Amino acid sequence: MNKKVLALVSACALSASLSTLAVAQPAVAKDPEGVLTLNSSATVQVPNDWISVQFSTTREGADAAAVQADLKAALGAALSQARPVEKGDGHVEVHGGGFSLQPRMNAKGLVNGWSGTTSLWVQGRDMGTIAELAGRVQTMTVASLDYSVSREAREKVEGEVAAQAIARFRARAADYARAFGYTTFTVRETNVSVDGGQPVPRPFRMKAAMASSAGDALPVEAGSGSVTANVNGSVQLK
Repeated sequence: MNKKVLALVSACALSASLSTLAVAQPAVAKDPEGVLTLNSSATVQVPNDWISVQFSTTREGADAAAVQADLKAALGAALSQARPVEKGDGHVEVHGGGFSLQPRMNAKGLVNGWSGTTSLWVQGRDMGTIAELAGRVQTMTVASLDYSVSREAREKVEGEVAAQAIARFRARAADYARAFGYTTFTVRETNVSVDGGQPVPRPFRMKAAMASSAGDALPVEAGSGSVTANVNGSVQLK
């Protein structure tokens, strides 16, 4: 009798364990049907209203201290001309650039001289003033000239270009919904990003260099830049 009771109790315990295991196993999730991944973009052209000019100079000599002194003098003379035209609120900004001094080696690996460079950045929205300054600075030469869309100008069109990209995203979703035999859709998730306004390097032309060395204002050809909005995400077709 005891053996029969024990066998019955064991069978019940095993059945309960199997039932608990079956309940504990999670249901396998199915991938949603009718989900479509899309991306779209929109771009608007904006006049470049920001100019960045880099001045630089190189000095060489047998004595490191003398080369360094020459570089400091060249940079100081350029700063003495740039500081008076500096204006706040992004009109004209003046920033000191890099300063480096390296030894020159001969064929035997011995130091036979020194070479150094220094630079100065002038940038802002007042292109006329910066162009005139570039023509007056004589101790340094114009190494690069960049045009771009200022942060303020870019922010004014960000909402417009983002709205265009979103409208295109929704229009594409509606077109695909109809093509796949659905009547409508809902947006599952999206990401919107706006890029643009970064400096676009322009080759510094020889005629501009000649004008600058002659004391004339640097020719300005700002052109236009672009601000682009990108939208990517997924929609649920219904």
